[in-house]
Amino acid sequence: MRNVVSIILGGGRGSRLYPLTLERAKPAVPLAGKYRLIDIPLSNCINSGIRKIYVLTQFNSVSLNNHITKTYRFSNFSSSFVEILAAQQTSKGAYWFEGTADAVRRNLTHFEKRRVKDYLILSGDHLYCMNYSEFIARHRDTKADVSLSVLPVTEEQTSSFGLLKINDSGRVIDFKEKPTGDELKSMQVDTKILGLNPESANKKPYIASMGIYIFKPDLLAHLLKESPTHTDFGREVIPEAIHNHKVQSYMFNDYWEDIGTVESFYKSNMELVKHPSPTFSFFRDGATIFTRPRLLPPNKILDAHITESMLTEGSVIKKAEIHRSIIGIRSRIDTGCLIEDSLLMGIDFNQSLKEREADLASGIPPYGIGKNSHIKKTIIDRNVRIGQNVSITNKSNMGEYRNEKNGYCISNGIVIVLKGAIIPDNTVI
Repeated sequence: MRNVVSIILGGGRGSRLYPLTLERAKPAVPLAGKYRLIDIPLSNCINSGIRKIYVLTQFNSVSLNNHITKTYRFSNFSSSFVEILAAQQTSKGAYWFEGTADAVRRNLTHFEKRRVKDYLILSGDHLYCMNYSEFIARHRDTKADVSLSVLPVTEEQTSSFGLLKINDSGRVIDFKEKPTGDELKSMQVDTKILGLNPESANKKPYIASMGIYIFKPDLLAHLLKESPTHTDFGREVIPEAIHNHKVQSYMFNDYWEDIGTVESFYKSNMELVKHPSPTFSFFRDGATIFTRPRLLPPNKILDAHITESMLTEGSVIKKAEIHRSIIGIRSRIDTGCLIEDSLLMGIDFNQSLKEREADLASGIPPYGIGKNSHIKKTIIDRNVRIGQNVSITNKSNMGEYRNEKNGYCISNGIVIVLKGAIIPDNTVI
């Protein structure tokens, strides 16, 4: 894999993940209480032996850049690197990236210096475990110019994907980005060609692109330079490539989720605590998910009842009940609390006992969850202060609510407490 450069796209605005992307890039959104979304493709690259990695950033990129810089440091005596390429002013102009293909086009000079055999293009906001070396081997064995990783999907899932048709050898013969109506129906295929049994093929009659591509370097440069108005891989670059070049599909037969909305983010996190078979597992041999090492103390748990949950380092939990939830780093949960079906992202620093007592004396809740509070189906962002006797359960059963001044929003019925919010004692949400 020394002849491969990986390009991870991390610059999208992430508006559908609002308010989690209010102050951070989408790939910087915390995952499972201790990771960030960007850790998934970076870890997959490292586990696959790919150590030349670029991350393209744009919106709200400070926390993403800090995380990557502090986490992914290779030896000075190797050619390995993880390098951040941000949108910037140059002698050719000052432009934002206008799409996935445009982001790559504006950085081609950096990639071309590496003189490698293949470019592996990834998204920074997908949850999956994949050995890219197998994908690359398939690409080379079939002598493809471009390869797409694909998976079968149901009709209900098609609105989020580019769909394709393939021939008996797996070559892509048609591609349409998020088709609807009659155009969608025209993309139905017999997915038994991918190895599905008849029942599964009937449920999933479409083949979707995962947004994971391999390009021959010279071809990618040609496609991007010859069509400077093409800004998106799915809408423009891939459909153009299939007419004149060999574009091959690669079947991925495992869990994969595009973390594009609050609903998919919440669902993916809650599935991590399923027992005995979570859809995605951090406990696979040979597939470690890396993240920033913080050297935190062990959790301190005082007479708590905890079921089907994940607890990360440095937390203090007193006499509380926690069910089907994820508790992030340095969390503080006080006596009498009930946490259900929720994700707590944690706290970025330790607050001393003296500081906590001073906050209480001044009428400000300390960081964490105060006594006798009930949290259900809620995402609590970093560095939140929740007072005593607070109930966050979406009591009014609201589907949507958006008002940052109150310190919380509701999306798809899921309550999201904003980063740094203060929720006073006795509040009911």
